[in-house]
Amino acid sequence: MLQVITSIEDIKQRIKTFKENQLSIGFVPTMGALHEGHLSLVRQARKENDKAVVSIFVNPLQFGINEDFTRYPKMFDNDCELLSKEDVDIVFNPKAAEMYPNGFCTSVIMEHLEDKLCGKSRPGHFRGVAAVVLKLFNLVKPDAAYFGQKDFQQTVVIKSMVADLNLDVNIKVLPTIRDKEGLALSSRNAYLSETEKNDALCLYKALIKAQTMANAGAKNAREITAEMEEIINNCKSAKIDYISIVNPETLEAVSEVQHGDVDALAVRIGKTRLIDNIILFFLLAVMWLSSYS
Repeated sequence: MLQVITSIEDIKQRIKTFKENQLSIGFVPTMGALHEGHLSLVRQARKENDKAVVSIFVNPLQFGINEDFTRYPKMFDNDCELLSKEDVDIVFNPKAAEMYPNGFCTSVIMEHLEDKLCGKSRPGHFRGVAAVVLKLFNLVKPDAAYFGQKDFQQTVVIKSMVADLNLDVNIKVLPTIRDKEGLALSSRNAYLSETEKNDALCLYKALIKAQTMANAGAKNAREITAEMEEIINNCKSAKIDYISIVNPETLEAVSEVQHGDVDALAVRIGKTRLIDNIILFFLLAVMWLSSYS
C-alpha cells in the first residue's frame, strides 16, 4: 500500500527499517504532474529493487526569477493514484520549509557543467538541482536512482556529483518517452494549447533531421545545426534558446561530430520553454561494429 510521508524524520525512520531488513531501494525524484515518462522510470525502479520510493517536491532552488515556480503544475492526488497503481511503496512529499529551514545556506557548485546549455539562460538552476538531489539521496539512501534522458544535462550533472562525492548510488538513465507524434513528454506540456503542441513538434523534427544527416555521414556540427535552425524558424511560435551538439561527458560544444555526441536544444513555444535531445549515431559505424560482433 502506498504510504505518503511528509517529514524528514519519518522518511529517515522508514528507510532505516528497509536497510535493516537488507531491502534494496529504487528511487525516482520528481516534481510531480506525473506522466508516462515518469512512470517508465517508476516501473524500472520497481522491477529492479525490493522497494520503490518516489519524491514529489517542486524545488524552489532550481527556479530563477520570473520562472514558473508558482504556477508549476500540481496534481498530487492524481499523482498518488498513478503511483499506487504502480505498486510504489513510498511517496516523499515534503514542504519547502521542511527541506530548507531557516538558515539553510548550502549549495552544490558543478564547475564546467552548470554554465553550459540550459545553464546559460538559467543561472543557478543546476546548483538548485544538485542541492536537492544530494539531500534526497542522503534521506532515501537509494541503491539506484532513475532519470530520463530528456533532461540530459541534469543527468550529466548528477552523475558527476555522485562520482566526485563518492556517493553510493547507481544512476540509471532511461530513454525519453514521446507521444505518438514524437513530442517528448514533459509536465510543462500542460501549458501548451493544442496549436502550440502541434508547433512543438518542430523540436523533434529538427532532431530527426540531425540524425538523418549523421546517417548520411555529415559530421560538421555547424551544418547540422543550421538545418535544424531552419526547421524550427519556420514555426512562427518558436524561438530558439540554443541548439548545440556536445560531448556527452563534458558538455563542451563540438565542431566535428563523433559517434555518441548529443544534439541538445531548448526552444520556446509561445511562453513555454521546452528541451529535447538525441544521441547521434553514425549508421555506417553501427553496421561496421555489428559485422564484427
